[in-house]
This record gives sequence, structure tokens and C-alpha cells, in this order.
Amino acid sequence: MTTFETTRTSIEIDSQPAVWQRTVESVDDFAPALPRRGERVAVVGCGTSWFMAHAYAQLREAGGHGETDAFAASEFPHGRRYDRVLAISRSGTTTEVLDLLGRVRGAVPTGAITADPNTPVMTAADAVAVLDFADEESVVQTRFATTVLVLLRAHLEAAGALPPGVRPVAQAVRDVRRALEVPLGPDVTDAEQFTFLGTGWTYGLAQEAALKMREAAGAWTEAYPAMEYRHGPISITSPGRVAWLFGAAPQGLADDIARVGGHFVSASGDTGDGLDPLADLVIAQRLAVHLALASGQNPDTPRNLTRSVILQDSPA
Repeated sequence: MTTFETTRTSIEIDSQPAVWQRTVESVDDFAPALPRRGERVAVVGCGTSWFMAHAYAQLREAGGHGETDAFAASEFPHGRRYDRVLAISRSGTTTEVLDLLGRVRGAVPTGAITADPNTPVMTAADAVAVLDFADEESVVQTRFATTVLVLLRAHLEAAGALPPGVRPVAQAVRDVRRALEVPLGPDVTDAEQFTFLGTGWTYGLAQEAALKMREAAGAWTEAYPAMEYRHGPISITSPGRVAWLFGAAPQGLADDIARVGGHFVSASGDTGDGLDPLADLVIAQRLAVHLALASGQNPDTPRNLTRSVILQDSPA
């Protein structure tokens, strides 16, 4: 019988405190692949990696490290000038990422973050940060994605460029240990629908939480900037449905959710004992595995998904 503890995905989720700590201790080793202060940077990826790119872009620009945009690799604006392109690819084989790096090669410095040193991205980018200790057997990304953001946050922190209100990474490591112990109550395990919300860098986390739930459990999930929630998405909120916020809540949001009967989740809100938003994402990862198993699915081998998307007859 498959249980939470025996799935490969859950083992990788549970390993995150140790993997994050190792990343913090090794941040200087990865610096050659990462943006320099003052550079105008585009960060690209696909799926989960795109959402981590979005979170980093918001953090970097808000912290004064440099103008930063995030794009799905297939949507990169080739007519726009950048000082550096940073690509995120767990597998190092994603077609859209490799195509993009090939097109900009020689025209703009490039870096990449990957989990596998034996893949084409190693020669496609000028410099590569290899987080092989954060690699995963599961199709669904958990620890690699969060470790990438830990690395990028730690790099900003070392440069004195964390935005106001963003916790030091050492505190995030402590918080993720707590996140692994938070009970999953019936208000979330029995819910029929989830809307994830965030502001600034945590909107990328909201997008990733929604994707995790869809990938692992086939759950009905959506994600929006927190202030956009009342501009339409609140219409689907009702008893048995969850609005889950990463970070501080806009004024009146909790009351509006309660008014329509929804269940409000805010583990990383304004209270001093709240979790770092990235640690809060780990709770959503745990919930995704729980819901998958409860519905008879195997989160290690989700429907219709593979570890990497490699397209045939890709443009040169």
C-alpha cells in the first residue's frame, strides 16, 4: 500500500531543510552563473521553473539588485536588450530553454541553474550552477524548485539586496522544518477547490502551489495576484473551497472570504510566528501528495506528464 511516507515525492519534500541548508552554505560556489548587481536580467524557464523565475525577478528588482524580467522560455522577447539571461531547467534538456540559449549565444552572457551535469544545458550556457544534490526522481518538482529560489535569495542576501520584509534565508530554513510538522486539517484535505494568492514575489509561489496541486492530484486550482481576487475570482468561493494566501493579506481580504463562506489559509501572513512564504509552499506540496493518494493516484507518476518536455522538430 502506498502511503505518504513511502512515495518518492514525499521523501524529496521532507529532505528540503537539509538541502536548503547545504545551498546556503555553498552559495559562493554558484555565484559565477548568477546575475551581477546592476545588470538588466531576463530569467527564463518552463512550468515550475518559470514560476521560480517570476518570484526571483520580483525579489531582485525590489531589492535594488537590478531590473529583472521573467518569461516562459517560449515567450522571450528577442528584440529586447538584456545584460544577462539566466535559465532555470531541472533536467537541462527542456527544448524551449535550449533553443533560447542557442539563439542568444554570443550576443548576451548566459547562465543556467540545473540539477543534472550530464545534459546539454552544460554547454548551452556560458556558466552553470549545478544543484545535483537537489535533483529529484519524481516527475513533479518540489525540492529542486524551492532550492533554486533559496540559492537566488541567498545570493541577493549576500549582496545586501533582500527587499524589506523578506526574511533572511537562515530563518526560511528554520521555518521549513516547522512546515513539515504543520497538521493538514479537514478544511483543506476535504476541500473541493483551491485559489492561491500572492503579492509581488509570492505571486510566483501561488502559481507554483496551484500547479503542484494540478500536477500531483488533478485538483481544481487557480492562482491570482491577491488584489485581483475580488475582481472576479471571488465568485467561485463558497463553503468547501479554499483561498490560500502567501504573504501579507490585503486589507479586508480575510473578511471578504469569510463573507462568502470560503476557508482562508494564511500560514505566512502578518503574524510574527507565521512561516516564510517559501516554507508555506512546502505545506501545499504536502497537501498535493495527500490529495493524490486520497484519490487513488500516485504522485510520483502523474498523468500525462514526463520529467522533461523534449519537442521533436524544434526550430534551430
